Amino acid sequence: MFEAPYLLFLGDAPDALAAKMAQGIYDWRPEAVAGQFRMEECGADLGIKDLSIKEAAEAGVKTLVIGVVNRGGIISEGWKSILVEALEAGMDIASGLHTLLRDQPELVEAAEKNDCSLHDVRIPTVKYPIANGKNRSGKRCLAVGTDCSVGKMYTTLAMDREMKKQGRKSTFRATGQTGILIEGNGVPLDAVIADFMAGSVEYITPDNDADHWDFIEGQGSLFHASYSGVTMALIHGGQPDALILCHEPTRETMRGLPDYTLPSLEELREMVMPIAKVVNPDCKAVACSINTQHMSEDEALTYLAEVEKQMGIPAVDPFRQGAERLIEALG
Repeated sequence: MFEAPYLLFLGDAPDALAAKMAQGIYDWRPEAVAGQFRMEECGADLGIKDLSIKEAAEAGVKTLVIGVVNRGGIISEGWKSILVEALEAGMDIASGLHTLLRDQPELVEAAEKNDCSLHDVRIPTVKYPIANGKNRSGKRCLAVGTDCSVGKMYTTLAMDREMKKQGRKSTFRATGQTGILIEGNGVPLDAVIADFMAGSVEYITPDNDADHWDFIEGQGSLFHASYSGVTMALIHGGQPDALILCHEPTRETMRGLPDYTLPSLEELREMVMPIAKVVNPDCKAVACSINTQHMSEDEALTYLAEVEKQMGIPAVDPFRQGAERLIEALG
C-alpha cells in the first residue's frame, strides 16, 4: 500500500465518471485522503478540500494519486508540470494509467533528484499461469455489467464489507487499478497478456475453505466492443458460483461508444449464463445491483421494484441501501 495521506489528482477530468478512480478511493478509504487537486478546466469534484501542491505538502501528504481514468490511459502533457511540482515537494506519485510514470523522463529525473518513488499500479508483478479450468474449493461471486463503469467494483466491495460485518469469511479480489489502490493488492487484468488473463484470475482466487467467498471485481462488459475480452477472462478464470448483474439505468449509450446502446438486464443474463456454465454448470445469476446515483429516492425505489419483478431476483443499490440482500441471495 502506498503511503498515506493521499492527494487525489483530478487534473482536467471532464466529468465525474472520468474521475471514478479518485471517487472510488475516497468512497472506500476516506481516512487516507487529505484533499483533491483540480486544474482550472476540471469538470469533476469529489466535494472535498481543494489543495495546491504547496498546501498538500504542508498538510503532510505523502502520495499524489492520479485519480483520472481517460480513454487509452494516457498521462496528459498538461499534467506533467504539476506532477514534477509534487515530486519536488517530496511526494511520491501513484498511477493506474496504461501510460507508465517510469516512461516519462522528466518524472523519473524529478523523482530521483528528490528521492521520491513512482508507483505504476498497472504492471503485473507475477508470472501468471495459463488457466487450467480445474474446479477449486471455496465459493466465488463475480459482478458482470451491461457496460463499463456501472458499479461492479462498488458492488463487490460492498458485499465483502457486509459479509465481514456478519463475521463470515470473504475476500475482495481486485482486478483493476482502482480496486488495487483501495485493497493494496490484486491483478491489473487489462495489462496481462491475453493468453494469461484467465490464469491470473485463477491465481488470485485459489482453493479456499468451503464457506469462504471471493468477491471478484468485474471489468468491462461482454457487450462492450472495446473491453469484452477482460470480462470473458473473469468469467472463465473466476469459475463463479454466483453472478451479480450490474446496470446503470440512466445511461443512454455505452461508455465511450456513442453508437451503441446498453443491453437490458435480461439480455445480459441470457448472454452471460451459457458462458459461465462452461466452467461451472452450477453457476446462477442471483441478484441485480443497480447504480441509482442519478435518481431520486422515490425514482430509485420504483425502478428497483420494477426490476425485481421483471427479473425474479433481488434488485438492490448496495451503495445506497447496503448489501445485506445481495449476501442473502448467495444462499
